[in-house]
Amino acid sequence: MRGPIAPSHVPIARSRSERFDDLVLDAVDRLRPQWGKQLAAVEFAVEEVPPLSELGDGPSLGTDPIPFGRADVARGQNPAAVVVYRRPLEARARDRDTLGALVHDTVVEQVATLLGVSPETVDPGYDDRR
Repeated sequence: MRGPIAPSHVPIARSRSERFDDLVLDAVDRLRPQWGKQLAAVEFAVEEVPPLSELGDGPSLGTDPIPFGRADVARGQNPAAVVVYRRPLEARARDRDTLGALVHDTVVEQVATLLGVSPETVDPGYDDRR
C-alpha cells in the first residue's frame, strides 16, 4: 500500500514540526488580545536547536545551559524576533499538554524580554505554573 496513511486535512497527517509550529502560533494568539499592538512588528520563528554560540559550557553556568528560545531586538532593517527552539522543548516535555505549556511559557518569557517587562506582566497566569 502506497500513499498517505491519512488524508492531509486531518490532524494525524501533520508532522511533528507542523504541530509544534501550531503550538507557537497558539501561544502568540493567546497574547495578541492584550499585546497585539506591541507584537505587530515582531516576527515569530521556530528553529530546531539553538546555535552553538548560545549553548552554555557545562553545568556551572546555571540550571539549564540549553536555551528554549531567544528574543532579538529590531536592528536596522531586521524586525524584532522571537525564536523558539523545538528540540530542547520536546525533549523536556513528557506529553503534548506539557509541551504546550512549555511553549507558551517560552513565548511569554521571550516577549517579556523584548518588551522589558516581567513574564507575569505579559501573562498574569505565568507565575501560577511555576
